[in-house]
Amino acid sequence: MKRYLPFRGRGARLGWVREDRADMLRSFPDVFVVADRRVDLHGALFDYDGATGAVDAAMRALHAEGRLPAWRQERYAVARRFGTAALMSVERAACPLLGIRSWGFHLNAYVRKPGGLHLWIAERAEDRPTYPGKLDNTVAGGHPEGLTLAQNLVKECAEEASFSAAIAARAVPVGALSYRYETETGLSPDEMFCYDLELTEDEIPTPHDGEIRAFHLMPAADVMAIVRDTDRFKFNCALVLIHFFIRHGLIDPDAEADYTMLCGAFSLGSRPAL
Repeated sequence: MKRYLPFRGRGARLGWVREDRADMLRSFPDVFVVADRRVDLHGALFDYDGATGAVDAAMRALHAEGRLPAWRQERYAVARRFGTAALMSVERAACPLLGIRSWGFHLNAYVRKPGGLHLWIAERAEDRPTYPGKLDNTVAGGHPEGLTLAQNLVKECAEEASFSAAIAARAVPVGALSYRYETETGLSPDEMFCYDLELTEDEIPTPHDGEIRAFHLMPAADVMAIVRDTDRFKFNCALVLIHFFIRHGLIDPDAEADYTMLCGAFSLGSRPAL
């Protein structure tokens, strides 16, 4: 984190700003104070509405100048941790620039067949602004402000896979994964909630909103080989799949030399989820 400056405001650390991006924020002295190897919200922005409005105006100006791409028109809550009161909200595209933690969920739908578990794998459309053509979990989405996880899951299941609310309601929460990675814009310290959804052979996901080109029902062994040997999956989807493989007892500790390392990375044992 040596290349990043802490971003603070409203009595909390809100994120991390990469050093080479800090000058972008100096252009807005009434919003950001950049000094002493840190970035602070201006002291006058002491409440949710004031901080949200001021930061939003600055981010919109950067977007208009072409310095903040991929504007999503989607608001994300900024909070100390998930479920606590939001300190402000930001446009989704601004989260990496400010190094703000964002939340989302990933869902693996699977079918039990005589030959073993099969997973429904999504193939992203080629016109997606991020990870075009990559393989993906069955349903996934960022978590916008104002929704519960259950509400967001129902929404995304309908939009991406044409699942009914009744099917989506059967999804089982099975854990959460935290990770961080660098983007061209800055830092993404993300946290994903993971869900399993068991389907019958007659329950088939169908693309709806254009984000997914097709769904493929694949034997778990084939999915494991793709994760192990290729980069065809969007990287965070591979994490969720490894999490799934461990929990469902699909990785043999006698055959996998890195088994304990994998389990430790997720703080998991090998017992399937109930």
